[in-house]
Amino acid sequence: MALSKEELLTQILKNLHTSTPDIEGAAVISLDGLIMASSLPASVEEDTVSAMSAALYGIGSKTAEELQRGEVEQLFIKGSNGYMLITQAGTESVLGVMANAKAKLGIIFLDVKRAAEEISKLI
Repeated sequence: MALSKEELLTQILKNLHTSTPDIEGAAVISLDGLIMASSLPASVEEDTVSAMSAALYGIGSKTAEELQRGEVEQLFIKGSNGYMLITQAGTESVLGVMANAKAKLGIIFLDVKRAAEEISKLI
């Protein structure tokens, strides 16, 4: 039996999470702010994260446009407890990834880019 699109997306997220231990969670989010698939920690409110991620991506896109920086590829947030990356994954969705404060960012960026490319092929 073939897997649904949501199951395939969830599988990509779980693979991302298991291949890179510093990643604490990930979600595929529509530009409308809806969760399409997730592998987020139970302590995270999915609806809030998805709405904020879509809003941040929208603001980042508008800012890049106004400053003539081209199309947004990725937003990066660094907090005292870790990182949040929001990466374009297809034309209608983004990939949001949480990583811990000790994360090796070069590896994270590479793995997130690969996952976003896989996701864009499905969507």
